[in-house]
Formats: sequence, C-alpha cells, structure tokens
Amino acid sequence: MEPIKGRHPKERIPVAFVVPRYGLMGGAESVVFEMAERIARMDPFRVHVLAHRWKAGGAPIEFHKIPVIRFPRPLQPLSFAYFADRWIRRHPHVLIHSHERILQMDLFTFHGIPHRTWIRNVRKKPLGLFDWATAEMESRGMGHPRLKYVLAVSSLVKTALLRSYPFPESRVCVLHPGISLKRFAALNRDACRGEVRKRHGLKPSDTVLLFVGMNFDIKRLDLVMEGMAEALKHKPDVPWKLLVAGKGNPRSFEALAKRLGILERVVFSGPVTPVEPYYLAADLFVMPSWMDTFGMAVLEAMAAGLPVVITPTVGAGDLVETGRHGFILSESPTPEALGAVLRKLADPRLREVMGKNARKKAAALSWENVVDRLARLYRDIALEKGRPPAAGNCAL
Repeated sequence: MEPIKGRHPKERIPVAFVVPRYGLMGGAESVVFEMAERIARMDPFRVHVLAHRWKAGGAPIEFHKIPVIRFPRPLQPLSFAYFADRWIRRHPHVLIHSHERILQMDLFTFHGIPHRTWIRNVRKKPLGLFDWATAEMESRGMGHPRLKYVLAVSSLVKTALLRSYPFPESRVCVLHPGISLKRFAALNRDACRGEVRKRHGLKPSDTVLLFVGMNFDIKRLDLVMEGMAEALKHKPDVPWKLLVAGKGNPRSFEALAKRLGILERVVFSGPVTPVEPYYLAADLFVMPSWMDTFGMAVLEAMAAGLPVVITPTVGAGDLVETGRHGFILSESPTPEALGAVLRKLADPRLREVMGKNARKKAAALSWENVVDRLARLYRDIALEKGRPPAAGNCAL
C-alpha cells in the first residue's frame, strides 16, 4: 500500500469507530467489533473506539468513554451524540466511522432504515419524544457537510435511505456484513448433526427445517408453521421437523402448532450458544420476515451450506438467487406458497446442490474480504481529507 500524500510513510491513519456498545451482544455491535479488530491489525491504521460500554478484544485499540444520560429516555440519543461530538471536535484529523446517529462523521454505516420510516411504516405508530430525538440526530448527521460516504448493509436499506434523504446516490454504497467461515469449518457436520438432534429428540432421518430469531412475530414463525403444515398435506411421507432456536414466548405458537396438527413436529430450543452446531444439524433454513434490514442468520445459514427461504423484505436477499441458493418468496407469501417451496426442498439432491452454492456465495463475504474493501475506502477518504470527495462511486 503506497503512502498517503502529505503523510509520513510510517504515520498511521487514525480511525475512530463510534458505537454505544462495543464487543457486546447485538447485531450492529458484533459487526463493529469484527471490523475494528481486523482494521486495528492492518497497516497503516491506528484505531480508536468511542463507546459508552465495551468489552475489549485482542487488537491494539484505544477506547474512549462517551457518557450517556439515561433518564429521561429522549436524552439517550441526544447525550451520546453531544458527548461524541465533543471528542470529535478535539480530534479533527481522525477519520470518523460511525455506526450510530451522531452529529458529524466522515463515514456512516446504516444498519437499519431511516428512523422515521421505521416508526411510521413498520411499527405503524406516531413518533414519541425518544423517536423524535433519534430521528433528529440522524437527520443532522446526514446533512452535515463532513459526511463523505454512507454504507448501507443491504440494497433494501440503500433504497429506503435515498427515499428519505437527498444524499448523492453515488456516495451511498452497499457493504454487507461479513462472516467468519472458521466458525463452521472448525466443526464436524456429522458430529453436530448427531449431537443436536439427539439433544432435541430428532431422528437422523428427519428433514429438519431451522428457524433462528429473537422476534418470532416479525420473523413470521406462524407462517413457517403454516407452510410446513401445507407441505405435509401434499407430502405426508416427508419427516418434516421444525427446530426453533432463539428467544421468544412459544406459548401462542405451540397453540398454533396444535391447531395445525404439527405440535409433535415442532421443537423450541430457546436461545443457544454457540449456534453454529444448529445450522450444521439442519437441512434447510427459513426466515420469511416482515422486515430484516440484513438478517445475519441468513448469511450464517448459507455459510453452513443450507439452502435458505426468505422474503424480499430481508436485506440478505441481495445474496440469494431463487433456484440457486434457495428461494425468495413474494413479499406477503401465503402458507400454500411456502408449502410449495418446501415440497421442492424435500428433495435431498436439490438441497445438496443449493447448499453448496450457498456456501460458495457466503465465502465471498468473509470478513477478510469485507474489511479489505473497507480499508481501501478509508484510504480514499484519507486522501480526500479536507476537500470534497471525488466524483463517482465509492469503489466498493
């Protein structure tokens, strides 16, 4: 990598990741952790993390505590943005990559859709004071002249963002989260299959449909059950079983399974750690969410070699080609439509081919590949520091 003009060859490019919680459980938090830990080990970068709470990894990172006023609740996004801004103003030469809504930054990763859109169109409720404060910080950050590029975790997010903000499309780039392939390569599929199935009373001959999620309603577990029941009407000889891994209240879904006549075919495991053996123990993955701006579980399933069944409102659909890596249903699929797809996937040969294709697709999104692309963008921003960004796309 050639040196930055105007910068001593041995001088590192300072980069600060901004996120309220670092190294702790959560989708965005885990993404930031994977990025920062890897960037910190690369030349020519020196990494800072601005966070309220953190759990350090092993990389050489400097942490800076950002206070948060927790009560009243609307002060949480306001106070984090304000105190982060104080640090940023004192360090004008640091490249700021924020994963949170703050007042100014060079690079902003959008993990969700614009907050006003989320509340009004998805949650379908009016904005409260907390929502107003969150949306206001988002709007100010998006309108700040310092902002050079916005990274969207999926095309779905990019489209929603451009509908809300007059930001140049050429500087809104899709950068999907990465996956650590070692998480799966280090495990023995047959051993995981035997252990997990035995633990939950599943037979080696069962065709196991896996559902992973922390919100059963938004991810439409009810539709998954109804679709499996439909598939059984036409192929009663297929030993379908549904393994539900994640946090949620199973009572209403158990009642639904009973009404559908599939109660003995549904297993709730609760939250599981590690989750990798569950992917390796399954035969296919289904997540027909109402809204998932990306959906890491989809990428994890693909990395484990599973065909996936999702809806267009799952951002990870960017990676899925129907008939090759699995199936993308309609936005509001019927149980009959899902059942028809499951009947196709009853064929183990089709699942094997799709699973191999899915694993190959996921391999292109290794964290090493994702972070290499991010490092090139940091370098471009460092070259542009102090002047408007160059015309054209952000070369991702």
